[in-house]
Amino acid sequence: FRTKIKGMDCYGSDTEKDEQQKPLLREHEDKVRKAPVCGSSRYGLALLSSYGFFVVYSLRVNLSVAMVEMLNSTHQSSANHSGTVCPIHYDPSQPKHNNTASVYNWNTKTQGWILGSFFYGYILTQIPGGYLAGRFGPKWLMGFGILLTVIFTLLTPVAADLGSGYLIAVRVMEGIGEGVTFPAMYTMWAAWAPPLERSRLLTISYIGAQLGTVIALPLSGEICFYLDWTYIFYIFGAVGLVWFVLWAFLVFDSPNTHPRISELERLYINTSLKDELCTSSGYIPWRAIVTSKPLLAIIVAHFSYNWTFYTLLTLLPTYMNDVLGFSIQQNGFLSALPYVGCAILAVVSGQVADYLRESCFYPTVVVRKAFSLIGMIGPAGFLVATGYTGCNYKLAVAFFTISSSLGGTSASGFNINHLDIAPSYAGILLGITNTFATIPGMVGPVIAKALTQNNTMEEWQIVFYIAAAINLFGSIFYTMFGRGKVQPWAVHTRRNSSR
Repeated sequence: FRTKIKGMDCYGSDTEKDEQQKPLLREHEDKVRKAPVCGSSRYGLALLSSYGFFVVYSLRVNLSVAMVEMLNSTHQSSANHSGTVCPIHYDPSQPKHNNTASVYNWNTKTQGWILGSFFYGYILTQIPGGYLAGRFGPKWLMGFGILLTVIFTLLTPVAADLGSGYLIAVRVMEGIGEGVTFPAMYTMWAAWAPPLERSRLLTISYIGAQLGTVIALPLSGEICFYLDWTYIFYIFGAVGLVWFVLWAFLVFDSPNTHPRISELERLYINTSLKDELCTSSGYIPWRAIVTSKPLLAIIVAHFSYNWTFYTLLTLLPTYMNDVLGFSIQQNGFLSALPYVGCAILAVVSGQVADYLRESCFYPTVVVRKAFSLIGMIGPAGFLVATGYTGCNYKLAVAFFTISSSLGGTSASGFNINHLDIAPSYAGILLGITNTFATIPGMVGPVIAKALTQNNTMEEWQIVFYIAAAINLFGSIFYTMFGRGKVQPWAVHTRRNSSR
């Protein structure tokens, strides 16, 4: 039994070369060759879930750009003494837009709370999301979670007019809705993703998050310029409603409940997962989960990576505007550039990671750690370097882009390691790690705003140093304690019920 689990963990590693395993490997290879890719249900799920995460992140980041236009510029200029640190890169005498929307006199502390409030709701539904997805199915949990976020996004302009407290409450509710999405999707992939296709399928699925950022940031800037900031929330809210309709009719919890999947694909998926999905109904080994060192390694890595990620996600448009002096149109486009590279490297890393495991026989743990190191140490170095570029905006944007792009490789590292160590409980594990990984989104903007009240280069250097140091620690910790095998506590119910 242990040999089988080891074989499922790292196909083709040195431990699998004994004669008893070779027939099983040849049989598995035959099934891989027969399994369809084009037109398959599992890759259709990857594309539609990618659309879903596009919605999730476009609704999450649009406020970062809108915030620049929601503030009373006269009030902000006097508060910041001298406006931008660097020379502006546009003609301020040209009209920016119709100026039909309301503006507000929020100080930097209030701005920090508004930007971080989303994560106070987001953290509440991480672990419950993983549990509910496993108990009642992930399809409708994810669907209604995003729908809730869409509804409150549409109410954002009304809430802002009522006051900052109402806007914070709306953002908290959006976070509650989005909090279930990643745990639900991990639970779904536990039933849909064959072990040797995990990196490919999950990177396709989660590239939607990067695309949501890439498209939402520049498009939000254009919407602000030609319409006003309120339309950002109306337009992206409508896009979310379209996704919900498609999700409701085209997606199913597992291959066994999908009415249109081919029998060949159903057999391929179920056979590849037969030694991994071993849970008893309603049983969760909580004690083993919370004391698991491999899980702790993922928690630390996830927390550390997200500190840098959320620092850029929420504050990059502000940095572009207040420090580098870009207009709202330029701001959105330049803020999106780092995520273009991140999206590209995320997909490429998924293909390379599965190739290394499947064809080059690299152990899963080696692949996960290598991609995590590249995706965490690289961004830390370039983020620190950005703080010393001064007003050389080309070099600053280039360093931001390289930093974020290298971070994309972590998508094939610790980010999907939950499915390696405990596929049956992947949703719950993701809920646990994402709970801790949400803390940077809650406190990061508040701390950064408190440290950059005068928007000087030296203040931003401190923000970048903090993020880089946390990233470096997380990469070292994960390298020491990360694992790539299915953990014994994740399959014990199968052993108890086996014949």
